[in-house]
Amino acid sequence: MEIYGMVTGKAGKSGYGSASTAEDVTHSIDAKHLTAIITGGTSGIGLEAARVLGMRGAHVIIASRNTKAANDSKEMILQMYPNARIDCLQLDLSSIKSVRSFIHQFLALNVPLNILINNAGVMFCPFQLSEDGIESQFATNHIGHFLLTNLLLDKMKSSARESGIEGRIVNLSSIAHTYTYTEGIMFDYINDPDRYSEQKAYGQSKLANLLHSNALSRKLQEEGVNITINSVHPGLITTNLFRHSGLGMAVLKAMSFFLWKNIPQGAATTCYVALHPDLKDVTGKYFADCNVTTPSNFATDTTLADKLWDFSIKLVESLP
Repeated sequence: MEIYGMVTGKAGKSGYGSASTAEDVTHSIDAKHLTAIITGGTSGIGLEAARVLGMRGAHVIIASRNTKAANDSKEMILQMYPNARIDCLQLDLSSIKSVRSFIHQFLALNVPLNILINNAGVMFCPFQLSEDGIESQFATNHIGHFLLTNLLLDKMKSSARESGIEGRIVNLSSIAHTYTYTEGIMFDYINDPDRYSEQKAYGQSKLANLLHSNALSRKLQEEGVNITINSVHPGLITTNLFRHSGLGMAVLKAMSFFLWKNIPQGAATTCYVALHPDLKDVTGKYFADCNVTTPSNFATDTTLADKLWDFSIKLVESLP
């Protein structure tokens, strides 16, 4: 991810760049045969991704903690595209119980699942534990999506097998994955308030998203399953994620205003990775500005990825 390209919007090898929008990168794509789940699809880039996938014909399930916001988003999309297929289901990613409840609700719809976009997240939160006793950023950004993905894999596998259509999972990571704790993932002190840093805990959770993608990509390839999983950095965008940010972030934005994207641009990489035919069979990659880029050394550490996988499985299994 080069600064020059970010500032100028110059297209990369994919033909797209930082100035491309979600509509640009999905131009002429017909998604009528696809069903997609988007977590956090009620605001910001999640809502934009839901809108664009709906516009392209996909059946979109908006998974959100706030059911009113989800239904408002659905109505907004239907006003723009009356023939769009949008459903809403409640999902609180910080709650293991809620994740399992969502799975039951979704499976009851008896529809295929071709695309899973793990978009929702929290950022720079003051220290707090989830209802399951897990630090909130790690719980919401990683554990919730990790469990959701694992519980949806059988449905995605059967959908890919029966339709012949490649399944795609997109994990929303961030360039913030480079700013984490010294050991990358602080396994022994996830819930330690004395060692907690709002910024590093966020970076840790975004690193976890990348490690999850890479570990699962290897497992799916070993199985020979027709499903890909990739991670994306959407860019710097002003969204509700910044509600816990203070003066420091305001100063940073003022100094780096030329690097920030609007929401249609911010949703472009997600939609590109989810829908573009050029990415058939591409898996285990990290994208920014709709092009493959290189993540941190921690993110490509297979030993760390396997350790996080095992840690996450044991953590989820230890909960009631």
